[in-house]
Amino acid sequence: MDITLLYFDDCPNWRVTDERLAAIAAERADLKVTRHLVDTPEEAERVGFHGSPSILVDGVDLFAEPDAGVGLSCRVYRTPQGLAGAPTMEQLRAALADGGGTV
Repeated sequence: MDITLLYFDDCPNWRVTDERLAAIAAERADLKVTRHLVDTPEEAERVGFHGSPSILVDGVDLFAEPDAGVGLSCRVYRTPQGLAGAPTMEQLRAALADGGGTV
């Protein structure tokens, strides 16, 4: 399973997500995680960037809200503890356990 972490440097939340994905990938040999820096509005539009961090599984953004805009911004995730800058480990594991099914 290919996981792409889309991010931009001005948002600190991508680092937390990167650490969480690395921990999960260390447990699962079938996961390959790559990073993709999005640094211009044009690039954000081209890749359908819904904010930093965005997690694509085999090219699909599993956490995208139907009305999510595209652009260089920090992203907010709904977690059991409330809104956060990154999905929880449990949310990531559940999304990846479903083989890339929508969360």
